Amino acid sequence: MASLLSIQCVASLRKSGSLIHLRSAAAAGIDKRNYSSKKTSSGEYLHHSLVPSMHYQKSLPRLPVPKLEDTIRRYLAAQRPLLDDDQFGTTEKLAQDFQNGVGKQLHEELVAQDKNNKHTSYISAPWFDMYLAARDSVVLNFNPFMSFNPDPKTEYNDQLVRATNMVCSAVRFMKTLRAGLLEPEVFHLNPAKSDTDGFKKFIRWVPSSLSWYGAFMVNAYPLDMSQYFRLFNSTRIPKRGRDELFTDEKGRHLLVMRKGNMYVFDIVDRDGNLVTPAEIQSHLKYILSDPTPAPAFPLGVLTSENRDVWAGLRDKLVAAGNAEDLRIVDSALFCLCLDDESMKDHIHISHNMLHGDGCNRWYDKSFSIILTKDGQAAINFEHSWGDGVAVLRFQNEVFKDTTEQPLVHPGSAPATVDSASAVRRLQFNLDSELENGIKTAKENFDSAVSKLTIDAMEFKKGGKEQLKKSKLSPDAIAQLAFQMGFLRQYGQTVATYESCSTAAFRHGRTETIRPATIHTKQCAHAFVHQPGQHSVEQLKAMLNECSKYHGQLTKEAAMGQGFDRHLFAMRYLANSNSQSLHGLYADPAYTAINHNILSTSTLTSPAVSLGGFAPVVPDGFGVGYGVHDDWIGCNVSSYPSRNVHEFLQCVHKSLEDIFTVLEGKPLS
Repeated sequence: MASLLSIQCVASLRKSGSLIHLRSAAAAGIDKRNYSSKKTSSGEYLHHSLVPSMHYQKSLPRLPVPKLEDTIRRYLAAQRPLLDDDQFGTTEKLAQDFQNGVGKQLHEELVAQDKNNKHTSYISAPWFDMYLAARDSVVLNFNPFMSFNPDPKTEYNDQLVRATNMVCSAVRFMKTLRAGLLEPEVFHLNPAKSDTDGFKKFIRWVPSSLSWYGAFMVNAYPLDMSQYFRLFNSTRIPKRGRDELFTDEKGRHLLVMRKGNMYVFDIVDRDGNLVTPAEIQSHLKYILSDPTPAPAFPLGVLTSENRDVWAGLRDKLVAAGNAEDLRIVDSALFCLCLDDESMKDHIHISHNMLHGDGCNRWYDKSFSIILTKDGQAAINFEHSWGDGVAVLRFQNEVFKDTTEQPLVHPGSAPATVDSASAVRRLQFNLDSELENGIKTAKENFDSAVSKLTIDAMEFKKGGKEQLKKSKLSPDAIAQLAFQMGFLRQYGQTVATYESCSTAAFRHGRTETIRPATIHTKQCAHAFVHQPGQHSVEQLKAMLNECSKYHGQLTKEAAMGQGFDRHLFAMRYLANSNSQSLHGLYADPAYTAINHNILSTSTLTSPAVSLGGFAPVVPDGFGVGYGVHDDWIGCNVSSYPSRNVHEFLQCVHKSLEDIFTVLEGKPLS
């Protein structure tokens, strides 16, 4: 599920009967609009938005439940390239039987249920359930990472300086959000009209029940911000059968981890103000110089365990007298992980930020900022509470604030305060059963991460600019390259997942784009197996067809018109009613299309260097990618049954072939 990271807030919205496609790539916050409409000189807030943060929330449009016949048609279209004629015939019969029988009844019940719950979306509760009921470890299976670009002023990448600035900016973000002063998340198609003080002064007086329509009139599209409150003071609590999300906004302290030791100190004072940056710097300096050795039984590794095992051990921790300290961990604003290691390269960064050594992390926190000895920084986040839209906004704002308005500097002296009294190292009572549990958790963790390989590729011969000149969708071409690469390596077309945000709707989560299509299959086959049998014009026409169809799928998904969430919600409903599942759900083809061998997610942002996640199936690839102006980057993970290095060579070759054809040259 880590592929749900994808934060290209893709929103396609309807205007004058035609679809307008908004692809607010992760950078939208910085590239497409100026968040900080009024900068503030006060150290407490990032900015003072003229429009209250949640002004549009009440009037956001509702996520539509697709028509059943559309869902079945889209499902069969996605199955076609994955099946032979006999298999497809079976799947088609099952799908039609479902549509005319049980499916019709489930769909009608889902629509009725949705009408009775207008405050939310039909996918919200089932999606929370799916995440929270999953019993696998959150490490590798769910938590993704996004690494920060280095500060352009290299001296500010010092671990202590950067950690202090990031903590201060994080508190400023939290305070700005809670005061309702954070700019609402809006995608501006015509910023000259909508991203202006004049429009903001007007729209703030429009009642929040109508405000979305006011924005819509000037081609601006507010996005759902319902997940934001879970950013801070939040933790996923392990429970048998189904975990719970815990939030306690009264917490004023930061959780810091170093060498597996856990420390807390207040970063917000009793009046709700940011503790002075010099004091925060002093406390972090104290932690970085603490000679306490790494604990023999680091508690953090328990958060990497199977959720039922961890739930049982947590009950034992509480019984052993650790309830108060666990509550302190759970209610901390967020977790800061200070690592003693320096990073060798991007691959080392990916491994460290995705999983690390298991000891210096609390994977259940809503998010953790990780800072290595050489000042490399990243966010690792727990996925059940949100899809990354809020995390990416936070990351963009923190990067902007720390690089443009840092509160401490390389020469800044820490405050002369008694950090030894202000900082508390948490010490837990552990009996032999808990010690054995920690030992086993570490063994399980080491075994799991030892199987993961990560490799990266940069294609430097072209990117977004050239593709747009050729009137091709950059995302479609990247996805086509993955299809070609896999075909070249393994001779197959397989289930592929690309996540797409539905944040344009109230309580929207994600929808799936299915990039493996009859068009990509035909095109990949022509490029890989028959390069000499087609003219340059024929190959260009195939590229164009792939691009057009992928664009259509993307627009449909962003409008909540995919098929995956609808089929998932009906299955969830049948299970909730204790109904036996229709044959469609038992069809090997349904199982196969949900066994996503290529799990993909794209991310480009001025704040983010790279993002990554593990494969979602043992025989899969986890493909993080970004299409930049003049280059294309991929950060890909795999387990032993797949060769990631060879896959990236095949993807590179595919991109070379595509750009050769776009230059009008034949394939040799």
